[in-house]
Amino acid sequence: MKKMTLLAATALLLCGCSTTPVLPEAQTIMVSTNPAPHSCKYLGQVVGNQGNFFTGSFTSNKNLEQGSMNDLKNQAAKMGANYIQIITSRAGATGALGSNGGSFMQTNVTNTGNVYNCPPAALNE
Repeated sequence: MKKMTLLAATALLLCGCSTTPVLPEAQTIMVSTNPAPHSCKYLGQVVGNQGNFFTGSFTSNKNLEQGSMNDLKNQAAKMGANYIQIITSRAGATGALGSNGGSFMQTNVTNTGNVYNCPPAALNE
């Protein structure tokens, strides 16, 4: 029983350290802080996230940021989007106080964006 518990905990930690993979159909989505071209159709707003208070401390900042962006793009792709205007990007930190003081570390990243479907020609302007 102890071996099964240790194995399950190890698998959870390893999964927590990896980046959310980007779907093949999401790889070509354009992401910018600029407003979408006028000819684009607004599809809605999505929130992408990677990490939490437990697994985030075992995940590199780079993987947290990339995973959050991949999650955002994956959700946008499912809506038929090809353009995302980033509205907010936030990094969360979890801290602890101890006898030697305290510490905080980045444990999650969240991106929010407006998603659009744009004519291909509009994205090349």
